[in-house]
Amino acid sequence: MAETWIEETLYDNWGQRFRVVKELARTRSPFQDIVVFESESHGRVLMLDGVVQITEKDEFVYQEMLTHVPLFTHANPKNVLIIGAGDGGVLRRVLEHPGIEKAVMVEIDGAVIELSKQHLPSIAGDAWNNPRAEVIVGDGIDYVARAADASFDVIIVDSTDPIGVGEVLFTDSFYEHCARILTAEGLIVNQCGVPFMQADELHETSVRRAKFFPHVSAYVAAVPTYVGGFMTLGIASKGSNLLAQDVKQVGARAQEAGILGKTQYWTPEIHVGSFNLPPYIAKHLPKAAG
Repeated sequence: MAETWIEETLYDNWGQRFRVVKELARTRSPFQDIVVFESESHGRVLMLDGVVQITEKDEFVYQEMLTHVPLFTHANPKNVLIIGAGDGGVLRRVLEHPGIEKAVMVEIDGAVIELSKQHLPSIAGDAWNNPRAEVIVGDGIDYVARAADASFDVIIVDSTDPIGVGEVLFTDSFYEHCARILTAEGLIVNQCGVPFMQADELHETSVRRAKFFPHVSAYVAAVPTYVGGFMTLGIASKGSNLLAQDVKQVGARAQEAGILGKTQYWTPEIHVGSFNLPPYIAKHLPKAAG
């Protein structure tokens, strides 16, 4: 019997491929091509427009770092807005924080949510049914534009790269509205690509956000299936200096939240250390970043 492989198509000159045990879903939504398959090496995999979004085996790296870092960087987050993240993994980890009163998730593609519920149930767990969660199938750009001033403490953007359906999440207008709807100490975080291959993404995003946020920085996470080394997660704050964080304070908060010792990648030490960027990454940030 012939082997079946699925190849990622993010770059035209470099990539990765997965040996397929079983293809679980393949569909074209109004927004993108969606494929879910069982791989031999990484468990179940979600691909959008030919690009790996999440795998069961290493999803914890990205999800923990995209969630726990901003929620432990902010002094006292209560209301969180999640844009994208249709697999439910970010929602699940936001709700692990007992201090969160409301988590609003806005995902443009309802098909991603439904296929994730059906084929990737371990990613979100029981987050979909949590009373503190509000899941909206809709346009995150429109939601942010209409939301009330100072209505969220943290915004987490889990989008595809700035092409196709994800492109509008990287504009001046979007970041301006994000700054408006965040509270005085509010902050925003989103993936800024793998700088070894996508350095312009980090630079352009950081420059745009510096127009509306006094503190702009980035931190890194090593996600095996995001090929090219470190993934950068861009972070911008209206209030505190992002680089002035203390391992003991972060650890104390994680202990109080019941999260310390229960993660597979994030720790207080990793949290603080991840802001220490290699020079080849740091050079793409605005000079006054922090």
